[in-house]
Amino acid sequence: MGFEIKYNDGQTPLDENEKEGLKIESITTQGELDEFEQLNIEKAVGWIFRTRLKPEKILTEKFVKELHRRMYVDVWRWAGEFRKSEKNIGVNWARIGIELRTLIDDTKYWVNNKTFSPEEVAIRFKHRIVSIHCFPNGNGRHSRLMADIIIESIYGMEPFSWHQSNMVKANETRMKYIRSLKEADRGNINPLIEFAKT
Repeated sequence: MGFEIKYNDGQTPLDENEKEGLKIESITTQGELDEFEQLNIEKAVGWIFRTRLKPEKILTEKFVKELHRRMYVDVWRWAGEFRKSEKNIGVNWARIGIELRTLIDDTKYWVNNKTFSPEEVAIRFKHRIVSIHCFPNGNGRHSRLMADIIIESIYGMEPFSWHQSNMVKANETRMKYIRSLKEADRGNINPLIEFAKT
């Protein structure tokens, strides 16, 4: 890789093997990488709009991987594949599949039993999946899109606004997002729900 990736607070560094997975050799700056990833994500969002997502298909490991693959396939060779390295966040990489299955089962239970409001179900899923940290990179953006898909396709409600930000840049919005994630880590999910809705 011809440049050094700059990580913002809350972003997970890639290991050397993961960096080797970059498909576009012409990328030389963080801004270019962000731009290519954003273009790829927009293609994935287009796919979501064109596809009638069935609720029973969304809460599956297959869909979780397919969404990540579609979000990053133009940029990273490992798009849609679970990480095989330890990170500064997330479960042991060998436990990703187990933890994800537990989360999916919990979420199905919440949906079927109306345990929480639709917003809370979607945001609890988002928070848990980002803390599992399934993929080498892109977990935050993937988890936010999963929350939007849950609220829209399972509950028929409008997706979250997330402050109209992709939160890649280190600014006040991203700091507020990180603070609300840390609150959720401590068991208080409400700031993260409020952040998602505004």
